[in-house]
Amino acid sequence: MAEKSEAQSNPEIWSAGIGRKSRAQYGSDLMVEVLRDLGIKYIALNPGASYRGFHDSIVNFEPGKGPEIIMCTHEEIAVALANGYARATGEIMATGLHDIVGLQHACMAIFNAWCDRTPILNLGGGGPQSTTHRRSTDWVHTALVQGNMVREFVKYDDQPNSVDAVPESFLRAYRIAMTEPKGPVYVCLDTDVQEQKITSPMIVPDARLFRAPAGPGPNPESLRRASQLLAEAQWPVIVAGEVGRNPKALPALLDLAEALGAPVIDSDGRYAFPSTHPLNLTTAREEALRNADVVLALDVPSLGVPLGPSVRERGNFAPVISPSCKVIHITLLDLERQSWVSDSMWLLPVHVPMAADTAVTLPPLLEQVRERLKSNGSAGRQIQERRAKIEAIYHEARKQSQAWIDKTWEEKPISQARLFGEINKRVQGQSWALVSAHGRRWREAIEVTEPAHGIGGGRGGGVGYGLPSSIGAALGHKGSGRLCVAILGDGDFLMTSNALWTAAKYQIPLLVVVLNNRSYYNDEEHQERMARWRQRPVENKGIGIRIEDPAPDLAAIARALSVDGFGPITEPDQLGPALDKAIEIVGDGKPAVVDVITQPR
Repeated sequence: MAEKSEAQSNPEIWSAGIGRKSRAQYGSDLMVEVLRDLGIKYIALNPGASYRGFHDSIVNFEPGKGPEIIMCTHEEIAVALANGYARATGEIMATGLHDIVGLQHACMAIFNAWCDRTPILNLGGGGPQSTTHRRSTDWVHTALVQGNMVREFVKYDDQPNSVDAVPESFLRAYRIAMTEPKGPVYVCLDTDVQEQKITSPMIVPDARLFRAPAGPGPNPESLRRASQLLAEAQWPVIVAGEVGRNPKALPALLDLAEALGAPVIDSDGRYAFPSTHPLNLTTAREEALRNADVVLALDVPSLGVPLGPSVRERGNFAPVISPSCKVIHITLLDLERQSWVSDSMWLLPVHVPMAADTAVTLPPLLEQVRERLKSNGSAGRQIQERRAKIEAIYHEARKQSQAWIDKTWEEKPISQARLFGEINKRVQGQSWALVSAHGRRWREAIEVTEPAHGIGGGRGGGVGYGLPSSIGAALGHKGSGRLCVAILGDGDFLMTSNALWTAAKYQIPLLVVVLNNRSYYNDEEHQERMARWRQRPVENKGIGIRIEDPAPDLAAIARALSVDGFGPITEPDQLGPALDKAIEIVGDGKPAVVDVITQPR
């Protein structure tokens, strides 16, 4: 009690909060104390002299209390790893970025996190701003203001210029990152502030008093209007976006779909609805939407993607839904600031917009819909008839998918259906997580039934994101007994393949399956279109795009980084046994890579 009174009466103590007396000897010690109080378990970093004081404090100030260092071979890998970790666990991770060169390396991954709405506490060294303290390289590695480099794709940036300013800066950054819509933040740590000797009492604020606010509930009138539209609809469709970021929302989503007898479409992001459920028409999206009179969208970042055509080219946007279709959208994405990049894409009309947390809104929406249906004597028959039609579409889509699998099962190069099907055989009946997916048709062959079976991500479209984010997600699942599976393209794998070193060093169990078509194939398709439009040789479409002559040995790359590598697998019958061997290694707590030579699509 005496210590608390002394702390509260000391004019040096930060006056805006309550906390405990700091034991820090240097500015960077205080930074680490705040991180610990925030519950930060890990910091992914590539070492750099600009945060040498901070690094020393993580290691040597009251050692063993965390956060644990996850060393990476590139800053882009560090940030992508933190992205995957947060998406898998819901917890924020920190990164250490070496002055402006490390920040530039990290930019692509920070942008991806911005598009993914993933919270990451990016901490970068910088300075010193006092030019009298600079070494030679400090001049070219110091910016004014350093956060300007990423300001357009972070939620917040700061550069505290004193030790006293550090706690507030960290707490504010954390709170903003974790407030919906979530996102990455950046705080620059001046070297002088890190290395400053603390000579007067300091306080570590109680982080619980600065947590993110709870998500808001719905507007009552909008909720009533939405429930009315849904209950009276002839063909309502539910489009699920990032709603799965909060698994608590998913039971109400399932119950709402059942109550309405409405088809559900996963918008190719996080898992939201079981693929084995007969109301899931994700693989028959356009057919499901064509006759929709009401669409309920839930946290869909870009409405035009699920509501638009499968193949898009230049020209006016042509939605699949009819002009008379009423759209309801429940999301907090309208509250965010975006101007540099419009990743929300097309601005579509929304008849009932609700700025609300889906996890808070779906239960009362379900209750109102049930009450309305209960008061309508003919609703039960209509729902039963509608459900029968939906289930017929579902079973026909499954039949077509199975025909595709059967037709291509023995083909060479190995078909994507075979690759996905072999994985599906091995994950059924056990606890597993799909931490990265690649290929357009994986949902037709891999059964997903719970939130861990799809964490989405990579909306920024940056190649090289998949492997490090998968390692981060697998780190989040480490010790859970889940088999973590990442399906990556070869181009994506090659760009950040050195991330495997981190997986090996920290024994992060992860099965990496590379869908290797030896091409940046998306661009081959674009070159083919250009050649046909311009009446030029289609056979030249792979020039400057194919990854061959020489073809890299991806399994050898893995082995060079102390990760077991299998392949290249070229024979269909070799794929299953190779996966079995790799899964056994992952079961022993280590990563493994299986390189599979596949058909382009």
